[in-house]
Parts: sequence; C-alpha cells; structure tokens
Amino acid sequence: MVLEHYISELLYRYNCVTVPNFGAFLTQTKSAVINTATNAFYAPRKTVSFNEQVATNDGLLISYMADAEKVSYETMLTRVNEQAAIWKAKLQQGDRLKLNAIGELWLNESNKIQFQPENQVNYATSSFGLSSFVALPVTRETLKEEVESIEEKIPFIFTPERRSVSAIRPYFKYAALFLLTIATGFTAYSYVNNQTTALVQEEAQERVVKRIQEATFFDLKPVELPPLSIHVTTSLKKKTIRVHHVVAGAFKYRKNADRKIRQLKRRGFNASYIGTNKFGLHMVNYDSYTNVKEALNALKTIKQSQSREAWLLSTNK
Repeated sequence: MVLEHYISELLYRYNCVTVPNFGAFLTQTKSAVINTATNAFYAPRKTVSFNEQVATNDGLLISYMADAEKVSYETMLTRVNEQAAIWKAKLQQGDRLKLNAIGELWLNESNKIQFQPENQVNYATSSFGLSSFVALPVTRETLKEEVESIEEKIPFIFTPERRSVSAIRPYFKYAALFLLTIATGFTAYSYVNNQTTALVQEEAQERVVKRIQEATFFDLKPVELPPLSIHVTTSLKKKTIRVHHVVAGAFKYRKNADRKIRQLKRRGFNASYIGTNKFGLHMVNYDSYTNVKEALNALKTIKQSQSREAWLLSTNK
C-alpha cells in the first residue's frame, strides 16, 4: 500500500485530503503568472499545503483506498492509522518524510510539522498539458519621434529626378526631322533647273513627311516566345483518423493503471491503456470512439453515472 499515491490522486479532484490521526493536505488555486524579470509565463496551478490540526477522519481517503484495494472500510482504516503512526515516529526521530509528488515534511525546534511542497506537480486539471515557457520581449519603436529628431538635426537635400529614356526620345525626332530637311533641300535644289519653285517645294514637303513617319514609328512586329511547359505532380495524402478517448484517469505507476482497467471492465466498459502523457502518467480510458458525437454523448453519460472527473482526449491514428 502506497498511501501517498492515493493522496496524490485525490488532490487532483478535491481541495482537502485528510490522513486520519496525522493531518490534512490542502490545495489552493493560483492564477497564471508572468515573471517580468525573466519573461517567463506560468499556467494556473494548485499549490499544496499541510495542516496537522485537521486530523479528523472525513472518510474520503479511506473509502477511496478501500474501493481501490478491494477491502473493507474498517480494514483500510486500520492500515492507514498504522501508516500514520509510522510517519509520526519517523518525524520524532528527526528524519525527513518525503512523499512522492506531494512534498517533504519535518519537525522544527518547536516540535511542529513543517511542509515543503513538490513544485514539479500541478494539481490543476484545467491546466493539464500546459507548461511554463519563456518569451522574447517585444520592443516597440517610436518611429515618429525618431524621424522628428532626425529632421531637426539633418536637413533634407532634394535631388532632381533622372530623365527617363522616353523623355529624350522627342529630341531624337526633332534631330531626325532637321537632318531629313537638309537632305531633302539638296534633292529639291536639283529640280530647280527644270521645274518651278512651287512644284519643288510640294515634292520636298511630301518627302519630308514620309521620312518623318519612317523615323518616328517603332517596329511593332510581335516577338515569338518559346512554348511553356508545366509539369504537375500529384500525391495522395494518407487519410488521418481522429480517435476520441473518454479518459478515466492518469496514474504514476503502470500497475495501478492496469488495476483500473480491470475494475472498469468488470463494470462493463471497454477500457484500455492509451499510453503516457508528457508528465509520465499512465492514462486509462473508459472507451474510444471515432465519431466525436458518440464520444461526447458517452462522456456526458459517464460524468453523470461514474465520475465527474472524466474528460475527453482526441488523438490522430
């Protein structure tokens, strides 16, 4: 019989677990905490304390252990009283009493029991799976103030824009027009001897217009591009099946998990072992479902008839 193991299991569900003739272990909920010095975030948790003044048997621990060990209530009460006497004797000898997953007890100079809780275990079921983490600080830059300070110290110098190629092209047109006019002038001069001045000017004007049109229009012939080939590869993804487990409990020792499975099967449930969580606790379910609606209905029924502490875990298969 490992008494501290049963105490630890009950601390997940109840705020007070009393060991008859020894004392009571109490839990108190604390909100999430942010350590501004280290930028560490801590999830909500339940802290454990001890009060040796509360030693009256309330029946919770004895009934739970008697049901788990399959013995009578009176037999289990006798065993717990014997274990409490052993713990007291060990403390009176000056030794420290270490209870796994709960904490450490010892006597001070005034013969009073002192208690140091185990900080590695969080008994808040609402924070199950949440661990502490450290985040990088967020630095917010005041860009407006920085720009204003720079404007006061450094004057801005505006430089003219670089003229684009398209802005220069009209000058090439005028230059081409000028050169063509000169060339046409020499041609018109050869006709002066045989034709009148009016005819020469008309022909020269027609040639100037033609040359200007040839010089100012671009070749708009389309460019043929190489054919584009696209290779498409397809892959079939393996279909993921979502399995929903109605969890009955998580146990530190595998043998206790196996005992719970046998107990649930005797009650008619299709209980099974579903592995360990990140805290190393062995998890047992009432049953597993691939349909989430069926899983939720089963969870509701189990909470009403078996245990209000049952919860739903969804995994990929």
